[in-house]
Amino acid sequence: MSTPSEPAGKISPRSLHRLGVTCGFAAGAWLGAAEAPTKLVTAGFSPFVISLGTVLGVFVARWTVPMALKGTGYVWVDIKKKPHLIIWALLAGALWAVANTLTVFAIRDVGLSIAFPLWNTNSLIGLLWGWLLFGELAGADRRHIIRVSGGAAAMAVGACLLAFSTSWQASIAPRAAATGIAAALGAALLWGTMYVPYRKAYLSGMNPLSFVTIFAFGQTATVLLLTLAFEGGIHHLAAELLRVRPVLFWLFLGGFCWVIGDLFQHYAAKYVGIGRGIPLSNTNQIWGLAWGALVLGEMNGAGLVTELLIGTGSLVMLAGAWAISLAEAPEGERAAWRSAADRECRRYGLDVEQVTASLEGTDPLSREESTRSWWELAIVAAAIGVFVSLGLVVKRPAISADLGWIAVLVALCAAFLGIAGSLLWRRTRFS
Repeated sequence: MSTPSEPAGKISPRSLHRLGVTCGFAAGAWLGAAEAPTKLVTAGFSPFVISLGTVLGVFVARWTVPMALKGTGYVWVDIKKKPHLIIWALLAGALWAVANTLTVFAIRDVGLSIAFPLWNTNSLIGLLWGWLLFGELAGADRRHIIRVSGGAAAMAVGACLLAFSTSWQASIAPRAAATGIAAALGAALLWGTMYVPYRKAYLSGMNPLSFVTIFAFGQTATVLLLTLAFEGGIHHLAAELLRVRPVLFWLFLGGFCWVIGDLFQHYAAKYVGIGRGIPLSNTNQIWGLAWGALVLGEMNGAGLVTELLIGTGSLVMLAGAWAISLAEAPEGERAAWRSAADRECRRYGLDVEQVTASLEGTDPLSREESTRSWWELAIVAAAIGVFVSLGLVVKRPAISADLGWIAVLVALCAAFLGIAGSLLWRRTRFS
C-alpha cells in the first residue's frame, strides 16, 4: 500500500517519457515569459542591474517554491545525503549567472525575437555532453540516432538563418549585431555546459527541488560580483538599484517565472535526459518570439525578407527540437543510463536502491522526512510581502506593450502550469 506522499505503483518508462516531455513544454512557456522583463534594458537601465534584479527575484522564489512543495526538512535531508553535489550546484549557478548576463546584452543589441533562438543552441552543447559523459544515445538504434542527430543539425541551420536575418534589419548597426550574436552564442555555450551538473545530480538521485536550492547561492553570488565589478562598486550599485526601483517588481516577477520554468526544465532533464529535455524546454524560442513580436512589437516595420528569415529559422529549429523529443530512449539506452547512475553510486558511496527508485519516479526520502515547521509559513509570507512591497511602488515602464496579448500569453502559461504540475504531483509527488 502506498503512503500519501508516494505515487501508487511503479511508473513505466513510457509514462516517465511523457511526463518529461510535458515538463519540457511547460518549461518553454515559463522560461519564455521570464525573458520579457529583460526588455527593460532598452529603456536605459544597465544590463548588470537588470540581471541582478532578475536574480534577486529568482533567489526569493528559489527558497519559497521548494519549501512550499516539499518542506525545508526534506530538502535538508536530501542535501546531506549527497554533499558532493553542493559544489556542482554552485558551479551550475555561476555558469547560469554569466550566461544570463550575456543574454541581457544580446537582447539590447539584436532584440528578444532574434537573441532567443541563438542562445537556444545550448541544446547542441547539452546533447554533446550527454553523449560523452552520461551514456545518452549509447545503445540506441539507428532510427533514434538519426532523429536526435538530424534534429540537432536542423537546430543549427535554424540558428544560422536567424543570425543572418540581422543583416537585413536597418535598425541594428552591424557592430551591434555582431556583439549581440556573440553574446547570445556565448550564453548558449555556458548554458549547455551548465546541464552537466544537472544530469550528474539526477543520476545521483537528488530531487530537483533540493538541487535548485543550492544552485540559487551560486547564481546570486556570481551576479552580485559581476555587478559590483562592472558597475563601479557598492555605492554606485546602490544608486542604480534606487533608480531601477520603480520597475524592480517586473524584474522580480521575471525571476519568479524563470524559477517555475527552470524547475520544469530540471524535471524534464531528469526523466528524459539533457539531450532530449533541453531541446523540449528550448521551445521557449516560440514564446520568446510571441512576447517580442506580439507584446513588445519588435518586428513592427521589419521587411518581408527579415520576417521570412526569422519565421523560417524558428520553425526549422522547432522541427529539430521536436524530432529529438520524439526519440524515446529504448531499453539499450536506458541500460546505459543505469550504468552511469551505478558509476555515480560507486564513486560517492550512494544507496543504489534509493537512487534507482528516484530515477523511476518514486520518492524514498519522503518516508524519512515529511514533517513541516511553522516558520515555513513565515517564509512564504515574507516572500509574498517582498512582491507586495515592490508592487506598491511599481510604475509602468516606458515600453510599448499590447495588454491583450499579455493576457492571452499569461493564460496559456497558467494552463501549462496546471497540466504539468498536476502530472508531476500525481505520478511522482514532485520527486
